[in-house]
Amino acid sequence: MEFQNLIEKRRTVRKYAAGNAVSKEDVLAMVKAAQEAPSWKNSQTGRYYCIMNEKDVARFREKCLPEMNAGKCENAVLIVSTFVHNRAGFQRDGSADNELGNGWGCYDLGLQNENLVLKATELGYGTLIMGIRDADEIREFCDVPESETVVAVIAVGVPGEEPGRPKRKETGDIVKFL
Repeated sequence: MEFQNLIEKRRTVRKYAAGNAVSKEDVLAMVKAAQEAPSWKNSQTGRYYCIMNEKDVARFREKCLPEMNAGKCENAVLIVSTFVHNRAGFQRDGSADNELGNGWGCYDLGLQNENLVLKATELGYGTLIMGIRDADEIREFCDVPESETVVAVIAVGVPGEEPGRPKRKETGDIVKFL
């Protein structure tokens, strides 16, 4: 798929078709694509926790997601994305390279997550990135170490809907040439 078509095709999906599994191989391909994203000093701090089993997904949705999100990811697998804090944006002695500090971990993970959802689109899946979640419950459910910051939950599955492309601002309205 041509890149411009791929990024225009990717949509946020809030309804997934029942009876369609996402394979472990496809999830690994998505994570591999995520790994290709750049990161601060090649620190590669992104981590992925994949909930694939239908019963575990249902328990996760109940324990870790608010009702508004839990209902939007039924029939999907869930991928929790985290980053190892105090590494991206920091010197070896632990001092921050600039005022963003751990913000670079979120930045790097955002780049990785974009690669992941674009690969999912290429493979025929829909995605929903959820930032409203219970990080403490997720940490316990997935056994995420304290050294990692829980950032997002990404639902991945066969779309049960075909969302339209939302209107975008005019490019000239968001760019300034100096």
